[in-house]
Amino acid sequence: MEQATDVIAATRTALNEASALAVQYAFSILGAMILLIAGWIMASFVSRWAYEGMSRVRGIDETLARFFTNVLRYALLILVFVTVLAQFGVQTASIIAALGAVGLAIGLALQGTLQNIAAGIMLLILRPFRVGEYIETSSVSGTVREIGLFATELKTSDGLYRLAPNSILWNTPITNYSREPTRQNELKISLAYEDDADAAMERLLGFAKADPRILRTPAPAVFIDSMSGATIGITLRYWAKTGDWWGVSRDMIKRAKLAVDRNGHLIPPYGTQVPPSPADADAEGIAGEPAMSERQGRR
Repeated sequence: MEQATDVIAATRTALNEASALAVQYAFSILGAMILLIAGWIMASFVSRWAYEGMSRVRGIDETLARFFTNVLRYALLILVFVTVLAQFGVQTASIIAALGAVGLAIGLALQGTLQNIAAGIMLLILRPFRVGEYIETSSVSGTVREIGLFATELKTSDGLYRLAPNSILWNTPITNYSREPTRQNELKISLAYEDDADAAMERLLGFAKADPRILRTPAPAVFIDSMSGATIGITLRYWAKTGDWWGVSRDMIKRAKLAVDRNGHLIPPYGTQVPPSPADADAEGIAGEPAMSERQGRR
């Protein structure tokens, strides 16, 4: 009987203490629940408002807007969670210190990934290239398909898929062959000394003026640019729209070759420099891969 009485007394004591604790923390629990719900709604509202605001700003990419929106939303949720813990008497200073230590550890472990994210943000802000443009760096080239926070997707001129980390694209000079509306091209041929250079120059200039795709301003020009022991170098320089650049360059080379064949001019093997075909311009009419003459000129 005494044991049963002790059990009953202990049970009553536990129930009384539980009731006291429930009464004591009832308002804290209720306040925490209200704070969590209100914080969740506020974080969603603020992030949506921030996304809409950044979307209206010209020059901010959608990927970048979504990234900053998510960062803001999770930062608000963490703040709400820390505030809820403070409702129950938890020392938030130690929690913040622990979160800082965890963030530092994650940052050191993902150092390379964070570099790609930082480079992706800078690429999205400065926009050295956009989707659909043809770019070339020292290590990669192709048509841009998607710009992400970690890497950029490209399609090469021969139809291959290429994924380039953003840190590589950010830390190297980029040549964008599609950004400018017009491009210059040079057609170089070599003639023998016995050939009529004036007639050849007039014929090349006539080809340029007869093609409506070649711009009149700046006007096309032809001139003698070199003299060697056996040949004279003639250059035709003209400008065309970027979208017409490849077609014009090929047509001009063909016309020059046919004219030389008809008139018997000498063209040594190292004479006319023919730009290589980038798989028919990526099968989509992307005007942009550099001609061999341009690459040789840069080197």
